[in-house]
Amino acid sequence: MPPTRSVTLRAMLVAAAICPCPPLLVPEVASGAAPELDPLRAACLDAVGVLAAARPDRLVVLGPAEQAGRGPHPQGAVGSFRGFGVDLEVPLGASDESPERELPPSLAVGAWLLSRADWDDAPVEGLGVGEPLPRDRCLPVGREIAASAPRIAILAMGDGSARRTVKAPGYFDERAEAFDAAAARALGAADTSALTALDEELAFDLQASGRACWQILAGAAQGADLQGELLREEAPYGVGYFVAAWS
Repeated sequence: MPPTRSVTLRAMLVAAAICPCPPLLVPEVASGAAPELDPLRAACLDAVGVLAAARPDRLVVLGPAEQAGRGPHPQGAVGSFRGFGVDLEVPLGASDESPERELPPSLAVGAWLLSRADWDDAPVEGLGVGEPLPRDRCLPVGREIAASAPRIAILAMGDGSARRTVKAPGYFDERAEAFDAAAARALGAADTSALTALDEELAFDLQASGRACWQILAGAAQGADLQGELLREEAPYGVGYFVAAWS
């Protein structure tokens, strides 16, 4: 009789979605401008659908955050859009508890996307990420997330450069378009090496809020051999917005 062999399931990232995080994605916030972003919203919901199809054991939503919103946010934490003139709250996943600490805007947008997709496939939690977090700290955070459950999925919120035009929030910078093109290629190809190589100082200068979250994702995806697809790329307000799905 052959010896019995035990099988150990390797914890790993099984899917990821990359979405931009402008509060204007929420139609109530965008108001009359809402139809302009309909294709972007549709692409984001398609990306979230890839996460559900992967049947993860746990979903982690990453998003850039100011000091007060950094760190972990449990399932049920609530995000509010009152600061944008709309009396709207959205919880991060379903929960009977409502922690007092409010989600930062990027995670509130992520929670809104999940609510639109009727997410109930796995436990979900958020992580507010400081935009200046260096890559040599981003990568270990990603690896730790990937090792936290047998099947992990990540929703990474964050924007590209905010300096694409003279009317952009950060005004025009001639380096912005090339930076965004490189980021879009890396996100679309699930190229963890290219994401890791994104220049931190340049990203800071260009006000690219997604850089740290993308590099955490790169750390989580090392060795996972995921395939990527760029679902949407645009810069309607002088800010680079990318939607991609990895599976």
